[in-house]
Amino acid sequence: MKYDFDTVRSRYNTFSMKYDGMGKRLKPGFIPLFVADMDLKCPPAIIEAMHKVADHEIYGYSGSFADDRYNQSIIRWFGDKYGFKIEPDWILPSAGTCSAINAAIREFSNVGDGVIICRPVYGHFTGMIEGDCHRKAVDCHLIKDENGNFHMDFDKLDKLCSEPNNRIFLLCSPHNPVGRVWTREELEKVVAITKKHNVMLLVDEIHCDIRRAGIDFIPVGTVTNDYSNICIFGGLGKTFNTAGLMCSNAIVPDEFLRARIRNELSGGLSPFAIAACITAYGGECDEWVDEMNKYIDGNIDYAIDFCRKNLPWVEVGRPEGTYCLWLDFAGSGLSGEEIHRRIYEDANVILQDGTVHDPEFGATCQRMCTPVARSVLVEAMERIAKVFTDIK
Repeated sequence: MKYDFDTVRSRYNTFSMKYDGMGKRLKPGFIPLFVADMDLKCPPAIIEAMHKVADHEIYGYSGSFADDRYNQSIIRWFGDKYGFKIEPDWILPSAGTCSAINAAIREFSNVGDGVIICRPVYGHFTGMIEGDCHRKAVDCHLIKDENGNFHMDFDKLDKLCSEPNNRIFLLCSPHNPVGRVWTREELEKVVAITKKHNVMLLVDEIHCDIRRAGIDFIPVGTVTNDYSNICIFGGLGKTFNTAGLMCSNAIVPDEFLRARIRNELSGGLSPFAIAACITAYGGECDEWVDEMNKYIDGNIDYAIDFCRKNLPWVEVGRPEGTYCLWLDFAGSGLSGEEIHRRIYEDANVILQDGTVHDPEFGATCQRMCTPVARSVLVEAMERIAKVFTDIK
């Protein structure tokens, strides 16, 4: 590969939540694979852009509106890669995808209303809905077929959307943590159901660029021309490993919805975030993204193959998108608490408990995030296998 993803770079003493934050309460030598945060070096073009901003030596109030390249880079990225033709006025910058979704939930529902989600799903959805916004998380649980593949329960979704207190459907696309990349037909059904019942459709597409070779991502914005109940959320953080720059965008084609949500968003971006967006989406990082995806594919295939050979009772499917693995340790016959203890304490590998994403059925599951140097992943998998040698 042209780019080096194998070199292990220390992130200690960089204000890293993943290392410096966790290191205050964990044993030395822990391997953190719990958060969707890459340990792979950012694209060189973004690093160069950050140096140029730093060299200005003044970091005053900034705005994406001050440079047309900000919107044009986003339009170029989603138009060229996904056929989603975005208009400049549709783009609402925000300092974070979750904060933007929070703003939409508050604007388009009332305290106590239901927000439908499909568990197992990104655990912070529940925190946003119930903790931040004081709404009710309503579960339309995914269905797992006999081959271990996950599907939406459209009959249940239709029923839940018909209930007047359920005002919003919050869809994760691609789905985190199970890794489904929804098909055009599935998204068309979602749009039709929510439209029929006048339910707001909020779509988190933050992982859209990270998917397996041969899998096409379909933006929800390309399956309909009626955007009167749709807001789309995404950003640079996952694809380009720039989460700390706090740069995301809401895409809101409908003028009425856009007017309602605009003032709720925290849109004051730093000059570093603006420069990163222009660079990332403007064409200088395309080759890096392709190689990053190939490397992640290799990590995922390695981890799945390792499980089949050394932990054959662990159920894990190959995700179509994201860099997350959803591992079910139920075949061990152990309780969720014992599974946690062996992995987190004995192996000193930090994953994320399945109950974070699925409070009802996730006790024996763990989410593993794989965007690390291959050698780190190998060490983590070997450590986990060693603490389950008594399971046959």
